[in-house]
Amino acid sequence: MSLIKKELTEKGGYTIEFSVDKEVYAKAEIAAYKKNVKSINVPGFRRGKAPMHIIKTMYGKDVFFEDAINECIPEAFEAAIKEAELDIVGNPQFDLVSMDGDIVLKAVGFVKPVPSIDGYKGIEVEKKVDEVTEENVEAELAKVLDRNARFVTESDEAVKEGDTVTIDFEGFVDGVAFEGGKGTDHELKLGSGSFIPGFEEQIAGHKVGESFDVNVTFPTEYHAAELAGKESTFKCTIKSVKQLPVADDEFAKDVSEFDTLDEYKADLKSKLVEANEKKAEAEVESKLSEALMEMLVCDIPEPMFAIETENYLRDYDTRLRQSGLDLKTYMQYTGMTLDTIREQLRPQAEKQVKLRLALEAIAKAEALEVTEEETAQEYERIATTYGVELDEVKKMIAAEDIDADLLVAKAMTFVKNNAVIK
Repeated sequence: MSLIKKELTEKGGYTIEFSVDKEVYAKAEIAAYKKNVKSINVPGFRRGKAPMHIIKTMYGKDVFFEDAINECIPEAFEAAIKEAELDIVGNPQFDLVSMDGDIVLKAVGFVKPVPSIDGYKGIEVEKKVDEVTEENVEAELAKVLDRNARFVTESDEAVKEGDTVTIDFEGFVDGVAFEGGKGTDHELKLGSGSFIPGFEEQIAGHKVGESFDVNVTFPTEYHAAELAGKESTFKCTIKSVKQLPVADDEFAKDVSEFDTLDEYKADLKSKLVEANEKKAEAEVESKLSEALMEMLVCDIPEPMFAIETENYLRDYDTRLRQSGLDLKTYMQYTGMTLDTIREQLRPQAEKQVKLRLALEAIAKAEALEVTEEETAQEYERIATTYGVELDEVKKMIAAEDIDADLLVAKAMTFVKNNAVIK
């Protein structure tokens, strides 16, 4: 197996001819015969027992060619592009050139571009860190109080707007219950506008345990045509009301390692400050990324964008599955197709390709390197993060792929360290 010739075009396309040794092909053909012989009928032979030369005489000498050559191509092509010193992208198209002696094949595809980039040192960006106010801290404390709230079934106070209650209800029009108008233990925040106008206002003022009627009129453009504009009565019972804990020192002890509410609020503030700092850093990196993409000079072949779009599509499917859906079900719900989803993902995929090329060019220009220790640490981090054995991670992810990702991360750090951040 060896390279015969390569031809590159100005647009990054390439044509490469390479050979497959006839001895290698012969072994692959025998493997293809063994794989398929059981499914081939030859008169006078039991199924699976016909010799290869008999089958080739009956069905043609190239009967096993496709399976055999497909077995040979990956290794032969990999050796050829290594010899040609080409970094290919996408899936090339293969054609047969000759079968005289060694088999000669031709591949047509694209090579990864060699980008150039200037001006990446001293990029000016503005960093805006939002101030943490007392109102921010109180809002964060309110979230904690809400997470620790409980529903109580006994209360002497009437519920009011802003309270969250659980109710049983059943709706009637002209004294007849209508479909979809019944609910049990339904959680409702008064004032949220979840029900039709006038409903929640009539819940307010009643107490837990009370049963009463709520009289409302459905909007004239209600989605259920049979109810649109109709007067209706809902028979309701308030089952419970959400009760917030008191924000005091005891509460602080229950939800944190602090002894006083003031200490706990100070900790909430420090975490908000840290979160705002991280948000500002992310915005700085985003601005730097946009600047780098503008500075990048190269012709990017279409397959690079297509491949990255497919990567985004697979990630999207994974996230859907983690939330209990899959891509097929999601498309049924939304009416979208794979092509429309790809269309939505394409712009971000294009940015990712451009940014990575820019950072790779910077890493090369600055002679950045990844140490063995850094590679080992990254393997450890991935294993710990995903709860996978270290050896399994090493089997799944090649060291060169780890190093490539670390290298672009180093390049971004280099850009940030050399930026003018105001």
